[in-house]
Amino acid sequence: MGEHAESSSEETRVSRRAPVDWRQTGGRVASVVASIVRWIGLVFAAFLVIHVIFTVGSANPANGIVSFVKSWADSLALGFSDLFTPSDGKLRVLVNYGIAAIFWLVVSGILAKVIRRVGGAS
Repeated sequence: MGEHAESSSEETRVSRRAPVDWRQTGGRVASVVASIVRWIGLVFAAFLVIHVIFTVGSANPANGIVSFVKSWADSLALGFSDLFTPSDGKLRVLVNYGIAAIFWLVVSGILAKVIRRVGGAS
């Protein structure tokens, strides 16, 4: 009977959780969101750089991969695709899409830093 009394008193104990540090949790969430933003900017810049490589390297525009990358790069170039208009087409793509790639890297980096600061991540 003594054993039964001990086990029942153990079962009736209330387990207490440690308090949640919401500031630290918010910092973790902000860090994850900032990392996602940074990766998205990196992927966008990669599409633009790959398009520049395909163009400068005279890749076959009828190829599925080349046309897929070109369609994404055209969308991601925003207003940079016709910013400068040199007579050489390869130089035009190199300069304009290169500037667009740098833009995505800089903007995503700044945005990620702002998200980390606002969210309390270090």
